[in-house]
Amino acid sequence: MYFVIQDGTIEPAQEQEWLKSQSSISVFSTKEWEEQVEFRNDYHLNQPFEQIHFCKIEIHADYLFGTVRLPGHNKAGYIYGFAFYILPGCIAFIDDTSLVTSGIAKLSDTKKRREYSLEKFLYDLLISFVENDLRELDRLEHSLTILEEQILAGHFDKFNQSMIAIKKEVSRRYRFYSQLADLGEDLSENEIDFFGRDEIATFRLFSERVSRLQSEAQVLREYAMQVQDIYQSEISIRQNEVMKVLTLVTTIFLPLTLLVGWYGMNFVSMPEITWKYGYLFVAILAVCIIAFCIWIFKHKKLM
Repeated sequence: MYFVIQDGTIEPAQEQEWLKSQSSISVFSTKEWEEQVEFRNDYHLNQPFEQIHFCKIEIHADYLFGTVRLPGHNKAGYIYGFAFYILPGCIAFIDDTSLVTSGIAKLSDTKKRREYSLEKFLYDLLISFVENDLRELDRLEHSLTILEEQILAGHFDKFNQSMIAIKKEVSRRYRFYSQLADLGEDLSENEIDFFGRDEIATFRLFSERVSRLQSEAQVLREYAMQVQDIYQSEISIRQNEVMKVLTLVTTIFLPLTLLVGWYGMNFVSMPEITWKYGYLFVAILAVCIIAFCIWIFKHKKLM
């Protein structure tokens, strides 16, 4: 698909119009890009197209090559991202999804600026990938708040599964924002003067905006660690309560065990063996020992 920027908007174009325009955009699938042999040779695009693993920008003598991969869209091996080449007066995207085309369609419907340029278009496209992310970060924060409230209420069901899922999502987003911020900084440096000096400020603005999202994600990471610590503290408190009960029970039955061992020797000379009230005496003695232990524990506020 071919587009040109004219009169402040993005308009569909034919291939010949696209080649002649000074502000042109093209979107190819991987197969279509491999067929663009003549175009790639004209611009010396020898960069091999590899699988998209992260967001990056590479600076070459005649062009810039970059990739963008969005987080959280890799189920069943599906990669949600694209690659792009920035050439003098042209940006070529290689996208096997509808990510770029849908973004262009949205921008063409909503964006109309005076002196619209490729730099501003690229800024708008990159911003469209993160414009709703504050809402997603708020959703993750709300999920962490619910987990924290459940812990304090004594509900621990499926905590680890929920926490692991949230921490993975926050970590993916933190890496994504970090990579996007680096990409924006590399674009704003404009080492080989691909962009006008007045236009590179848009990339600097993009980098600052993504850096704020990165800071928000870092706050969520720290909040998740705090909730994890609260969970561990509550588990420790419960374990201490269990150990306290076991210790009290053991302490109560320890003198009873001594009593049973003492009278379990069955020596013939033991007077209680032939005593009529020997059994009752030992039973009353055991009850007294239990009552005495309980009184001590309550006096010491252990019960």
